[in-house]
Amino acid sequence: MSTDLMNYEAMVSNALRGVMIEALEIAVRGLPGDHHFFIEFDTHHPGVRLSEQLSAQYPETMTIVLQHQYWDLEISQDEFSVGLAFGGTRNFLTVPFGSVISFADPSVNFALQFESEKAPAPVAIEPAAEMEIDDSSDSAADEAEKVVTLDAFRKK
Repeated sequence: MSTDLMNYEAMVSNALRGVMIEALEIAVRGLPGDHHFFIEFDTHHPGVRLSEQLSAQYPETMTIVLQHQYWDLEISQDEFSVGLAFGGTRNFLTVPFGSVISFADPSVNFALQFESEKAPAPVAIEPAAEMEIDDSSDSAADEAEKVVTLDAFRKK
């Protein structure tokens, strides 16, 4: 078997990340219908920024839900930033696209899975001022998902 000098695996991974990025760009304007996202990311990846409390609580990976209570979602070329409430405390996160392990929209049974490079601990930032938030509309993360993986196409 010949060596893949084209690096098709990276091309496919980048294309699939493009689907996630396009979905996030739509979410900047507000999620239509029942759509909502579960995004799992590697908290050790370079460029991940979250509070010291969240960094201690999620030392390896973290899953966030973008549904009803998120704000200031911004997309840049390499990352997204978003405000979320955790236990009634407002926090602002920055998540590089390369740190994302999985992206799912359970409302339509859609999911993607990615690989993330392991890296040193994230940069901790001070949390935003504490503010009570109504968490009663938080979604359960136990919904069934169909995960698309690239493992079947990888060299053994």
